[in-house]
Amino acid sequence: MFGFQQTREWVYPQSIDGSFTKLRRWTFVGLHVLLFAAPWITIQGHPAILVDLPHRRLFLFGQIFTATDTLFLLLFLLFMAFTLFFFTAVFGRVWCGYACPQTVFLESWIRPLELWIEGDRSQRKRRDAGGWTFDRVWRKAAKWSSFLAVSFLLAMAMMSIFAGARPLWTGQASTASYTFVAILTAVWYLDFTWFREQFCNYLCPYARFQSALTDDESLLISYDLDRGEPRGRGKAAAEAGNCISCSKCVVVCPQGIDIRDGFQLECIQCARCVDACQSVMEPLGHETLVRYSSVAVDEGRPLRRLRPRTVVYGGLLTALASAATVLLLARVPFEATVNRAPGSSFVVDADGWVRNTYLLKITNKDAETSSATYAVTLDGLDGAEVLSDPVLLASTETRTVPLIIRVPAEDAAAGRSLPFDVRVASEQGEIFVPATFLTDARVGGASGGSR
Repeated sequence: MFGFQQTREWVYPQSIDGSFTKLRRWTFVGLHVLLFAAPWITIQGHPAILVDLPHRRLFLFGQIFTATDTLFLLLFLLFMAFTLFFFTAVFGRVWCGYACPQTVFLESWIRPLELWIEGDRSQRKRRDAGGWTFDRVWRKAAKWSSFLAVSFLLAMAMMSIFAGARPLWTGQASTASYTFVAILTAVWYLDFTWFREQFCNYLCPYARFQSALTDDESLLISYDLDRGEPRGRGKAAAEAGNCISCSKCVVVCPQGIDIRDGFQLECIQCARCVDACQSVMEPLGHETLVRYSSVAVDEGRPLRRLRPRTVVYGGLLTALASAATVLLLARVPFEATVNRAPGSSFVVDADGWVRNTYLLKITNKDAETSSATYAVTLDGLDGAEVLSDPVLLASTETRTVPLIIRVPAEDAAAGRSLPFDVRVASEQGEIFVPATFLTDARVGGASGGSR
């Protein structure tokens, strides 16, 4: 580990296999498929996942969200936050051990490469302690070169979510995109070659506040003191516990801690120590001493799944999911805005009608149809005449067109500002945009000409 007043102490986790290790591998495979494949998959001609920052659009599995859909972003962020709170309260740091990118990439890429190039724990420690020989130099060079290649690959995959997979991988993306690829490559390379578990111990905020999200019923990895102590092979059978002090649970830990010392902030609940202890205890005819448990279970108290914090978190998650579902079902897949033409108020035409000119902006957010036609009518301005042709837009297309509205002089004399709604309708639904029609209350046919 690393202290700010000390030198770097390297952690050499030993390779291990077991049921939880296999479960994590399958989880990592699914997350990698999502990361690498989703930007390449197209739905209705659009990427399955694309955060288009220059155009302020989000493509998400057939749905298109724009800057006007910030409510969905708020609901999504709240849902993700309370999901983290809920699962932490129930399952502990399951995110750290099974889904955090730091853990996923280290366990999927870096540790297998180290095992392949430099060997297991004892070989790496012995070689590093023996000075710079030719054997050590070429292995380090090969390892660090492979880490650089992995860093670049992961940076490209992550940037594909923002720049688009095809443009990025074919060299057609912007200079800014490749600049961010270089930055991400450098960050991951530094992490893989040096920082590693220090990120979890010193930088990750989740490790700091997770103690406030857990309680005695939360799942954690613990050592069974009653069955394990006193530990050691040499004690009398009547006195000895099941722990034989093999320290295998220690040497496999990627954080470099001893789980037998009790709960520690550095533990990411990866369950490598569970698989290690199980591999030793099973041949001896004992159950594993390191297992998923909780403080309540260890103290002999009944485990409560329903408790205030889980009920509150679960209720909030249900409410957020319900609200997002209702809003999504009622969502109209296009947006429209109406603004007065710059520098204009009203004009009295030669026939006495009062004319206002607006700019109508329509964006087609429907990914399921190649094009849509939008008709414009008015609501709340009786007798008005609308001069605007139907607007035909392709998917994701945005167009601004002039919207001219004329009102008879006798109707315009009702007030200086007449509120109304612009109704924009298509086969997918309709939107009512509020606007005001400006005039002069003295207009009533007496004053003609133009103004």
